[in-house]
Amino acid sequence: MQRRDKANYYLDIAETVLERGTCLRRNYGAIIVKNDEIVSTGYAGAPRGRQNCSDIGDCARQKHNVAHGERYELCRSVHAEANAIIAAGRDQMLGATLYLACHDENGNLERDGTPCPMCRRLIINAGISRVIIRNTRDAFTVVNVKDWVEKDDTL
Repeated sequence: MQRRDKANYYLDIAETVLERGTCLRRNYGAIIVKNDEIVSTGYAGAPRGRQNCSDIGDCARQKHNVAHGERYELCRSVHAEANAIIAAGRDQMLGATLYLACHDENGNLERDGTPCPMCRRLIINAGISRVIIRNTRDAFTVVNVKDWVEKDDTL
């Protein structure tokens, strides 16, 4: 038996976390890991006490044919990355790694499910140093958050 590598081990957990998501378009699962310990997890869902899109069967962004990556203010959900950051203390996030997996509306793995610009800002301010994004069952992209600070003009 071959042992699963650490990155894919954590990505497998992130992919399990996304199964709690309530978005009708894309479900993300995020976990923050520091010193080989899971600090927190997060998935996309409406703020506490509010109805989820999956509960009401409606997505404002779908209804208005909003393109991927645009008009996030119409979204009912708090994103997975934001929920993971909210659940962790800052000292636990400094230098940590965020693992991210995404499924599309059909439940298929979304290749390069990169964080939106709002979540990138949160990740930067949280002090997270790397984001590892699942592309396939075994392949992933490693993003150095410092590169977003220095090179991402969308921020």
